[in-house]
Amino acid sequence: MLTVAVAALVPLILASAWLFRGRLLAIRALHAANEELERRVLERTELLEEIGRLAKVGGWEVDPVSGDGIWTPEVARIHDIDPAAVGVKGLKTQSYTPECRARLIEALHEARPRGTPYDLELEIVTGRGEHKWVRTICHPIVEDGKVKRLRGALQDITAQKVLETRLSAKLQRLHLLEHITRAIGERQDLASILQVVIRTLEEELPLDFGCICLYEPVGRMLTVVAIGAASAELATLMSMGEQAAIPIDENGLSRCVRGQLVYESDIGELPFPFPRRLARGGLRALVAAPLQIESQVFGVLIAARRRPNSFPSSECEFLRQLSEHVALAAHQAQLHSALQTAYEELRSTQQSVMQQERLRVLGQMASGIAHDINNAISPIALYADSLLEKELGLSERARAYLHTIQQATSDVAATVTRMREFYRQRVGQSELVALDINAIVPEVIELTRARWESMPQQRGIVIETRTELAADAPLILGAKSEIREALTNLIFNAVDAMPHGGTLTLRTRPEGEAQVVVEVIDTGIGMTGEVRRRCLEPFFTTKGERGTGLGLAMVYGVMQRHGGDLDIESSPGLGTTVRLSFTAASSSAPALTGMHLAMPANLTILLVDDDPVLLKSLRETLQQDGHNVLTANGGKQGLELFGASVLPTARSTVSVVITDLGMPHVDGRSVARGVKQASPDTPVILLTGWGERLQAEGEALPNIDRVLAKPPRLRDLRNALAEVTAAKVPA
Repeated sequence: MLTVAVAALVPLILASAWLFRGRLLAIRALHAANEELERRVLERTELLEEIGRLAKVGGWEVDPVSGDGIWTPEVARIHDIDPAAVGVKGLKTQSYTPECRARLIEALHEARPRGTPYDLELEIVTGRGEHKWVRTICHPIVEDGKVKRLRGALQDITAQKVLETRLSAKLQRLHLLEHITRAIGERQDLASILQVVIRTLEEELPLDFGCICLYEPVGRMLTVVAIGAASAELATLMSMGEQAAIPIDENGLSRCVRGQLVYESDIGELPFPFPRRLARGGLRALVAAPLQIESQVFGVLIAARRRPNSFPSSECEFLRQLSEHVALAAHQAQLHSALQTAYEELRSTQQSVMQQERLRVLGQMASGIAHDINNAISPIALYADSLLEKELGLSERARAYLHTIQQATSDVAATVTRMREFYRQRVGQSELVALDINAIVPEVIELTRARWESMPQQRGIVIETRTELAADAPLILGAKSEIREALTNLIFNAVDAMPHGGTLTLRTRPEGEAQVVVEVIDTGIGMTGEVRRRCLEPFFTTKGERGTGLGLAMVYGVMQRHGGDLDIESSPGLGTTVRLSFTAASSSAPALTGMHLAMPANLTILLVDDDPVLLKSLRETLQQDGHNVLTANGGKQGLELFGASVLPTARSTVSVVITDLGMPHVDGRSVARGVKQASPDTPVILLTGWGERLQAEGEALPNIDRVLAKPPRLRDLRNALAEVTAAKVPA
């Protein structure tokens, strides 16, 4: 029975549990609903309090029950809107600015269908004509599609908007300062920096007139260097164009160049010259900001407007800050310019050092080969002189050929001597004599005939040669062999520049009273700018393996030693003109005259050299003059022969010893020393390929009575023999 009773109670117990659970859930839901209601009431209360506070500020009256804002006459006067547009009656439409009125009408149109609130900041004009800003927070009550009431408030935010406006203006000036700083930071030259600054100010600040002047402390003068594009016409009217000079008078400019920022709110009544000049252009307000670095003013920034009192303090401060940035950028530009100049000078110096090093190496090479070259051409020079003098039956052609051989050997010797001194300045002018350039030009043309006539004709090419020699060209001061060499190189270059033929012109003309110009003109392929820039560098050539790159370098060296100028005009396809400018000779310049020295006969001459060909040519030439000649192959054999000729009285049967300098084992100095020790009265002539260098450098050579350079000319050899045997007589 008990089991049956318990079983009967189980459904009742379960039903009671479910009922209790449902009641519990209902209680919880009721509590949640009460909390939500209280929250909404609290929010409603806070909203009403806020609306009341704002309404009190803005002049609203608030219904304490409904919270609706009631339009009062003052509110209606301030919060005017178009009644036809929004369905509100009795409101005026004069208080809002047109832009703000349009915004308000648009907000009401959007809010009317849904009755949603709006929050606007609007500008109004009060009854006293003052501009103010208000914030309107309104919730329109719409009935039948029309706004019946506005629930909300007005707040005066004029102070806040003024502060925002000031902050916005300051931010804009900071952006402008950053923009100008970036612009001038990308430039490295002062002119473009100043131009960017004044044009940007003119457009962005803006200005009616702006310029930048540089200050010259010595003359107390400002010079206009940059003018805004829109200010150019006004600058012309006021005589303040670029490079115009503005004297510093005792007004704002005087204070500005002392480092002070100057602001003149109205310059119309100022009596000073500079403000008066601006006033003539219709300008009234002026700001002058100094550009200074380390308390040193170097310029002035001038900004002006037509309206008086038009520069607020914030803009004056902006111009002061800008002037500091501009001064710093200008200083950096000056430093960059100085650094660039220093770099260019350093690069030029490096190039010059490299060039001089290459020339020094070339000079060493030339010194090494000069001896051998001069030995090789010495027999040519001696035999040519001897044939011209002794062989009276030679034809005119043969004599002309021999004269050409003489000139060529002399030029070769001079070239080898100067290869190591392309750019070395001549210490004095003692070697320069008065020359007729009109006589040298035909000689060079004849000397180079094979190059401009015979060789091109073999390839079917014709090169026409012209001479235009000025009859009134004065004599020039120069060295004949060097000038002939320079013109020869120029003719060779001109011929190479005309691979298909053309015209070669040599022209002389006077230039004033102190200069004579020689021009070598071709109608060839011309030079590019890069080739023109580098053509004077040693070893630079456009001829490939055919060229040495020394021709124009040698010409330049000749002109440097003559104190003249070399100018090259050339363009691709238009030919080349090389212009040499020489100094005209004065009436007191030395001419090519000399002494005629009487030759003694029957001298006993000892020749000492290690070149058998040169020994043979010297012996035969001197024997033709009637001398007894002994030859020794080298210094050791020379001393042995001379020792055998010395008598017990310390006198030798040898009249003169002619010895080379560079010989193996026993050189020329040792030979001269041995001769003087055995016979002090016997003269010694040093005949060497380094003779020109030894004479030019004035090197002390003990035991040497005379130095001759190889290749020797027969005339020079005879003069030397006459000098050392004391047989010299005037011409």
